[in-house]
Amino acid sequence: MKFSRIVPLILILSLVAIVLTVLSAYNMVALPLAVPRIARWLALAALVVYGYQRRSLTFWIVVSMFVGAEIGNDYPVFAQSLKVLSDVFLRLVKTIIAPLVFATLVVGIAGHADLKQVGKMGIKALVYFEVVTTFALFIGLAAINLSKAGVGISQAGADTSEKLQAVEQSTSDIILHIFPENIAKSVAEGQVLQVVVFAIIFAIGLAMVHGKHRRPMLEVMESLSEVMFKFTNVVMIFAPWV
Repeated sequence: MKFSRIVPLILILSLVAIVLTVLSAYNMVALPLAVPRIARWLALAALVVYGYQRRSLTFWIVVSMFVGAEIGNDYPVFAQSLKVLSDVFLRLVKTIIAPLVFATLVVGIAGHADLKQVGKMGIKALVYFEVVTTFALFIGLAAINLSKAGVGISQAGADTSEKLQAVEQSTSDIILHIFPENIAKSVAEGQVLQVVVFAIIFAIGLAMVHGKHRRPMLEVMESLSEVMFKFTNVVMIFAPWV
């Protein structure tokens, strides 16, 4: 089936599913519960066929969001049992961060002969990071305050006996927390900032080494970064299914 034929079909099925769902939800028309449900699944099936033809990961993620919402609505108990898939995906994502950050930072810094130029780029990167992060925080605050997401959620089923206690840290504690005492421990605990600091110092030390001792290590880091990018691609294939 060609794109030109399936797109109108998707639109028609989606419109029918929306109309039937609204009519049934607000009791405007007496319909069996199976009727709007079947209409929604037919629309989703058409989307799946279209996604199979496009073979776009982004599109598949969007389609999977709709399918997941429908499964959660129609089969909530079964949907809860699928949580293990999202947990596995999140664990795989966490394994990417430390080696990818370490390898890319080392290659980016040690791969340049002029450390002064690297320092200038680092300052620009930090300024860019701070500006973009601040902008993203304002967007998040505006979105949560305008949408009022989470308002009215009942905490009846939650265990409120245990409360998180904030640990007050001094300035010296905060500074010490930046620097790793054991890089393996930092990676295992997901302390990304400590990994970054170690990678920067390691890269500076590698950049100061010349000759036959520098190139092999740099090649290893380049290979590691390429492998981790491919690893990321493999993990993201599972994104639509979680």
